[in-house]
Amino acid sequence: MDDTATHMSPQEQIASPRRAPSQRRSRERVERMLAAASALIAEQGSDAMRMGEVAERAGVSIGSLYQFFPDKRAIIWALAERYTAESQACISAALAGVSDAEGLGQAFSELVDIYYALFLAEPVMRDIWSGTQADKALRQLELADSRANAEFLTKVLKRLHPSADPVALDTSALLVWQMGEAAMRLAISVERQEGDRLVAAYKRMALRELLDR
Repeated sequence: MDDTATHMSPQEQIASPRRAPSQRRSRERVERMLAAASALIAEQGSDAMRMGEVAERAGVSIGSLYQFFPDKRAIIWALAERYTAESQACISAALAGVSDAEGLGQAFSELVDIYYALFLAEPVMRDIWSGTQADKALRQLELADSRANAEFLTKVLKRLHPSADPVALDTSALLVWQMGEAAMRLAISVERQEGDRLVAAYKRMALRELLDR
């Protein structure tokens, strides 16, 4: 039986370099592989991680690892996909019930704080995020993620501003999310106090763009 998934997300369709398992046993092996890779990245960074180490820690043969992940880049891609899917689910849930400007301000501010806290706490996420900047395909994945998140925000803006230009709303939403990515990178690259100030400043600027209409 072909072990390749028949349905792929828009992000996966960009240029996913890995096979996606459909059988339960294969999915369990892949989960062990990704857990092993994540632990190794947390310990030593993705640059130092080796495929043989991933296979050994996951308790699988190197051939089994290569069956699903032809190289280290494919592992990084899979972890990036996972984090983007989790973030999109969180953002979608947080914005789904927003019906007024006050609710949007509160939900957006809380989402930014959650995102910032995750990147401060998760070295794997920081490592993967930094790695996207050197990989064109991963930058495309990040842009697809920003567009998906912007769509959630656009839906809220259209509810709050039904007479506004929809193209302008789309543009503002995408710009806010993309600027948020840049703001987070800057915030986690400096001392914590300065990072906190940068995140707070970003939230103020973003909310002015979203709410002052």
